Amino acid sequence: MGEKVKKENEAPYKDVFEPLPIESKKPATVVLMLSSPEEDVLVKASEAIYKFAEKGDENKVSLLGLGVLEPLCQLITHEDKLVRRNAFMALGIMAANGDVKSVLKKLDVIPSIIDKLSLEEETLVHEFATLCLASLSVDFGCKVQIFDNGGLSPLIQLLSSPDPDVNKNTLETIFNLVQDHPSQQAVHELGGIPPLLELLDSDFPVIQQLALKTLETLTTDRDTRLAFREEQGFEKLMDFLNNKDFSDLHVEALQVVTNCVEDKESLQLIHHMGGLTRLLQFVFSSALPEIQTNAVKCIARLAQGSENRKLLHEQDVERALVELLSAEGDSVKTAACHTVAAMSLHLASKDSFRDLGGIRAVVQLLSRGRLELRVAAVQALSNLTHDNQLNAFAVYEAEGDKTLVQQLSDSCSTVVAHTAATLANMAEQEVLRRGILSHGAVQALVKPLQSRDTNTLVQATQCLAVLTCNTEARAELRNTGGLPRLVDLLRSNHKEVRRSACWVVSVCANDEPTALEMCKLGALELLREINDSVNCGNRFSEVAMVRLLDSNLSAKYSLTGRLASTDITTDGFYDIGQVCAGQKVLTLEELSKQPVNQRRPVIVVNVSADKGNISGWEEDDKQIDEDDNEAQRESTEKLWKMQHDSSFQVLVTKATKSILPLTDEDEQYAALARLVSEAMGGVLEMERLHEFPWELHLSELKFELRSNVVPIGRICKGIYCHRAMLFKCLADRIGVSCTLVRGEYNRAWNEVLLSKGTSSRAGCLPQPRPYIVDLMHQPGRLLKANTPAAIQYQTI
Repeated sequence: MGEKVKKENEAPYKDVFEPLPIESKKPATVVLMLSSPEEDVLVKASEAIYKFAEKGDENKVSLLGLGVLEPLCQLITHEDKLVRRNAFMALGIMAANGDVKSVLKKLDVIPSIIDKLSLEEETLVHEFATLCLASLSVDFGCKVQIFDNGGLSPLIQLLSSPDPDVNKNTLETIFNLVQDHPSQQAVHELGGIPPLLELLDSDFPVIQQLALKTLETLTTDRDTRLAFREEQGFEKLMDFLNNKDFSDLHVEALQVVTNCVEDKESLQLIHHMGGLTRLLQFVFSSALPEIQTNAVKCIARLAQGSENRKLLHEQDVERALVELLSAEGDSVKTAACHTVAAMSLHLASKDSFRDLGGIRAVVQLLSRGRLELRVAAVQALSNLTHDNQLNAFAVYEAEGDKTLVQQLSDSCSTVVAHTAATLANMAEQEVLRRGILSHGAVQALVKPLQSRDTNTLVQATQCLAVLTCNTEARAELRNTGGLPRLVDLLRSNHKEVRRSACWVVSVCANDEPTALEMCKLGALELLREINDSVNCGNRFSEVAMVRLLDSNLSAKYSLTGRLASTDITTDGFYDIGQVCAGQKVLTLEELSKQPVNQRRPVIVVNVSADKGNISGWEEDDKQIDEDDNEAQRESTEKLWKMQHDSSFQVLVTKATKSILPLTDEDEQYAALARLVSEAMGGVLEMERLHEFPWELHLSELKFELRSNVVPIGRICKGIYCHRAMLFKCLADRIGVSCTLVRGEYNRAWNEVLLSKGTSSRAGCLPQPRPYIVDLMHQPGRLLKANTPAAIQYQTI
């Protein structure tokens, strides 16, 4: 064997770099390492960033400032699994910060994240990818991006993941997404209901809670409820509710049930499964007020349908609700009152609540507890008393009327609205109305008339319409300052408010002082505008206009130009002539305070000695001799009064003595016509009518009285319009029937009905026919209506 020869040392390769272990204590250095082409460096750098970011928001913000997001977003698509995993871990923990989310939105990273939700990826990637999406999906723009990039399908698949963290993060993301309707529909179309139901059996309460909250949102959609039924969702929910170990989540489960019972099919299914019985058991058996509250809310939702109310009534739900009205906790009692209000739409339930003492229990809640409870209680009373006199009387027996009147001053408009509605229901009975009025209800309703809430205004005005059926109530409304606001509501743009205000005006117009006050406030002009409008007019506005005019004959004659035989003039009636459209009808007081002008005089009727003085009528000679301008100024400033018209009183006495004894109607009208003619200048020939100085005479009277208002008894030279008015006023006082009709150019006449001639039927009086009474040319002549002679008398 030969001798061994020693080998020479081989020279190392020049392109090989020896491994260099680096220990960095600066996050900036680690961020720079994310751009390394070496996978080991990337794995260690991304892991270090994850650990650093996990320590708090300050570290996350620091990393954001160092530009860590762009390289991380690139690394989540890296070929190496470890690099992808660590990059997702770092990105997922970073995304919880608000500033980080704002930057991620701009980087368009969502498509890349969704791409890694496939089942081929490892669980840890799924966990942090869904964690990142859960943080981003809070933003609306990100939700749209996730939906548009098909993110729901892989997310629903991940609901079946064995990893609870993946389940939790996925549920959070889906819950955020289904707040929008398109995502709700997509979830059940993609088969999301079964895995959500399976998660109800999870060992982790947070996952169960998220699943229930997601189902609660999803079941607001009708199609989703159908899929929920098909997957036997109700059975699983009922089993869940029967499990006492899940009692902390029964509230959420009941909310899902509450959504589902809106469908008729769902209700039938629950009923056949014994679900209604179970719900009622929850009401009694649960010791937690929150669970009781949600069980009752579920029943309230059930009671929204008429057929549902019938089923609930058969289950004797009223008895359970009445017991809950005395339960501990305002939330339970509030929910019970809401359910009572819903069940009260069923007629049989109204009677059951009364028989079980429920009405007294609700009345006792009016002055107790929080605002929500008082709102629910008064709403229940409103529904209970609607079209039910026995229930209304039960509220009265429980002394609820006094409490209700006090609640009209509540600061909550909803309370006031339901209170007014309840009082209106009760006030339909006379006994109850007197009790309500005795507590000052009319005065209390004046404040709600100032409300800006339309429902409050509607209910308050409708309550007033019922309460002001008697004179005392209308006087109280007038004296407490309610009329100005009531009239102002006629201007409302809200249809129901305007309609209800017209209703009250029509009721109050039955009282003459109230009608006159409303006219003074401009009610007539507003009603004319309403009735002239195609869109605003209504039946109540028409009735209000008629009644207001019937209680103010002066305005009626000025606006319509006609008084019927049933319109009986009284003291204070006056004629200002025809009022043009849009012109206000001034009161006699306003007219008397105007300075003397060149317009036609206002003719007034008054025989009562206790009504005072029309300004300027009873002034002594010394005042008359003073300067005219000064006298007129003083006349308009002094307190307005109205004087006894002695001349007219004389005419009334003459008519009473000379005409009433006559038995023939024709003779009565003729005699009265002659009396009127003699009082106002006698017979006038038609050809010489222009020579009759009536205008000068009236001007002299205005100057003498220093007023535009002239008593009718002082007129000695009058023509058609003056004589027709005098005829009507005298006829009304002695009980003779006639009308007063205004024509054109100072023409006016009186129509009377007479049965002249022979009847076509034996033994019957002839049919009455209208006649015009001649007061000018042949006083006492009766002209058959529509004949040439009558037409000539009525026109020029």
